[in-house]
Amino acid sequence: SVGASVVFGTIFMIPPHLLPLDPEQILGYRIIAMVAFLAAFFCAARMWNQAAALAGRLRATPRLAGFLAVDAALLGLQLWLFGWAPQSGHGLDLSLGYLILPLVMVVVSVAVYRERLSRVRIAAVLCAAAGVAAAVVVAGGLRWPTLLVALGLPLYFVSRRAFALDSAAAQLFELIAMLPFSVFVLLAKPSLGTVAHDPRLIAGLVLLGILSAAGFALYLTASRVLPFSLFGVLSYVEPVLLVLVSLTFLGEPWQPADTFVHIPICAGLLLLALEPAAREPAAPKQPAPRLDSALP
Repeated sequence: SVGASVVFGTIFMIPPHLLPLDPEQILGYRIIAMVAFLAAFFCAARMWNQAAALAGRLRATPRLAGFLAVDAALLGLQLWLFGWAPQSGHGLDLSLGYLILPLVMVVVSVAVYRERLSRVRIAAVLCAAAGVAAAVVVAGGLRWPTLLVALGLPLYFVSRRAFALDSAAAQLFELIAMLPFSVFVLLAKPSLGTVAHDPRLIAGLVLLGILSAAGFALYLTASRVLPFSLFGVLSYVEPVLLVLVSLTFLGEPWQPADTFVHIPICAGLLLLALEPAAREPAAPKQPAPRLDSALP
């Protein structure tokens, strides 16, 4: 989960360097690159049997294909937003969405999955909630990019779990379902000539594809193997990184009130890091061996 957050923080720096490509063109190339790299990974790891098994499930249960298409649409919307926000000056709006997202996921973990929170995790959530409340006040309310992240991603993860579509094969099929959009955008907004004559764009798009495939593989694996509440709280690593990128690389201003946002959130992350030590009692000290115990 932490590795995925670092990868996505790195990805956030790339779209502004892909101008004159617009967010739709970037998404079109990104989907194609992700499909290519995931297919190569499936070949290297000999995982096509998983894809074949999922294809068999989709044939046997056609309505499952409909749910997969909905998941693909939800994922595509998030991918587009991730490219649009840093290009349009809405990086902090997106970051606020990722600040609220973990709280929504913790609520989902309790309400839907009946997970119980430890005291340390409750304290971490309360710290984060204080920071989020301050962020909403600073932002003057919630804008639509914020809500799209905070509500759209939990719906995506819940849907994947509910229909057992939380595998790497399902991710590949979701991306394949988005390929018609890529073809439509690249035909409606031709840019192959521009990309072909600009090594900077070629390198940026290849890097975007590699990091996207790796980041989503890590992220979706974390969503599958971690308790939903822990996965939610760990998601706070990403918005902190996105804020740092927005302030340092994208040049968005830091307001003094932002301090009241990020100190509580960082305190929550620190509590989460200390949770294993608080949960597991220290091993009892072994008594020192008596000197005479070594005598025959």
